[in-house]
Amino acid sequence: MKKTLFALVLILNISVCLAQEETTATAELAPSITAESLGLSSPRDTLTTFLHSMNDIKRGKAARIDSATSTLDLSAINPLIREEKGRDLAWMLLEAIDKTKIVNLSKIPSKKTGKPYVFAQYRNGIISIQLSSNGRWLFTQASLSSLPAIIEELASKKSLKIDEQNAQFIPWHIQLRQQLPESLRSRSFLLENWKWLGILLTIALGVIADKVASFILQLVVKKFRNKTQTPAFKDTPEDMLRPLAMLVMAGIWWAGLNLLALPDQAMIILLVAVKMLAGIAGVWGAYRLVDLVTLYLRYQASQTDNKVDDVLVPLIRKTLKVFVTVIGITFVASNLNLNVSSLLASLGLGGLAFALAAKDVVQNLFGSITVILDQTFHNGDWIVVNDIEGSVEEVGLRSTKIRTFYDSLITLPNAIFITAKVDNMGQRRYRRLKCNVSLTYDTPPDKIEAFCEGIRELVRLHPYMRKDYFHVYLNSLGASSLDVLVYVFWETPDWSTELRERQRFLLDILRLAKAQEIDMAFPTQTLHLLTPSDQQSATDVTASAPHKPSNDALSEQFRNTAKDIVSQSTGLDNKPPPVKF
Repeated sequence: MKKTLFALVLILNISVCLAQEETTATAELAPSITAESLGLSSPRDTLTTFLHSMNDIKRGKAARIDSATSTLDLSAINPLIREEKGRDLAWMLLEAIDKTKIVNLSKIPSKKTGKPYVFAQYRNGIISIQLSSNGRWLFTQASLSSLPAIIEELASKKSLKIDEQNAQFIPWHIQLRQQLPESLRSRSFLLENWKWLGILLTIALGVIADKVASFILQLVVKKFRNKTQTPAFKDTPEDMLRPLAMLVMAGIWWAGLNLLALPDQAMIILLVAVKMLAGIAGVWGAYRLVDLVTLYLRYQASQTDNKVDDVLVPLIRKTLKVFVTVIGITFVASNLNLNVSSLLASLGLGGLAFALAAKDVVQNLFGSITVILDQTFHNGDWIVVNDIEGSVEEVGLRSTKIRTFYDSLITLPNAIFITAKVDNMGQRRYRRLKCNVSLTYDTPPDKIEAFCEGIRELVRLHPYMRKDYFHVYLNSLGASSLDVLVYVFWETPDWSTELRERQRFLLDILRLAKAQEIDMAFPTQTLHLLTPSDQQSATDVTASAPHKPSNDALSEQFRNTAKDIVSQSTGLDNKPPPVKF
């Protein structure tokens, strides 16, 4: 409720600002249509045009109201309420004329120039027709402003023109006011008492209608969610149609304010507020419709393997919302009588300056187009851009949001993707592991070879591992270990699956080593301490040792041993074929 009151206060403040900025009189351009063609070239023509137009309206030709109001000098009335106020004044003027005298048009002067023509004088005012600056004879501003007091003065009189249906055309607020007691017609503060009651009743009816309509629309949405066969619509929020209830409230307020015939300034402020409320509700409703369409598009995108549509759905949503916002602003501006055409023209004239100022915006837009067309990455991909690494969370028109692995959210302008190097880890077909399994130096060579073959078999048996390319070999003789190179790949859809499968594989290597009693090595150093007795024993052994063979004899001995080893492993003069998987 507090948010609603705050919104209403904000709308009223904006309305006051707009009402104060609106000029009370608009500059008239040279008329392109002559006063004769409009029937306003003399007092007789003006009165004839007015009476004939009002009679045509009574016969069902409602469009003739524009012709009737064209005989009134409405230049002093704010353009925001000029149309509503003009219709009201036209009926009040007709009521005053009908209760004053039977009009004989032949006796009305047909002069083209001269002093104003006075139709009638009353205690509370005067009805006259005056030549305006544009050459048209119009009912004067003074006559129109005194009409409410004149109608009050003539309230007890009957119409001199016999017309049984004439009463139904009298403005509603006039008919109601004539039936009210004097206490309600009196003015206690700014407005007459019955108008304050009317405003209170109008507001109450609008709020009640808003609550009732909101409740009914929620029931409609619940019923729709229960009956729909489209899974995407199952997640439709219950308040999806809430803006329609606000439109109902705005409609009731608009109708009530027009019926009350409030003073101009109050009418301007309140009508501007209601029109802005209707515009905001309309834009909000369009936003909800866009959200509903987005739910359906997101569901359809989730049913396909192509990830391009996953990127396009957020872009479509944002584009539609921007479009709706532009339409909403144009609608509100049009209802506030702002010159939308001149505004658009000024944007066209300032297009070059706007383009220069919005260079970054244009670059970001082209960056997003580049990402979509090149399919640089998709939602959920693990990417590395410059020094930023993380998962793509959303691709927008201006920026891309990346969720880092320490759970912060980084927003990158799309312009950098035009030139930046993007390492898309999410597009890898295979995920590699390269590591060394260190064995102790007392491990027999045959066991090392068997151990390598056991690891190869693990690669063949694990479901996610690449079977057509892997390497497991004794790769180096380290300072404190025999290092077996394990060079393998996984074909997994994401990082989480990769971590799980990597753990399974490494644990199976440990289980294999434990089952075959193979010890893993770790960096160690052996320290030998020699006592004086140990040194004497070593000297005695050296003195008693047989004669040391020559270098040539030792070399021959080692060559023969090597031939024996190779003949037992691969065979002499036998070249194994290349490795094939």
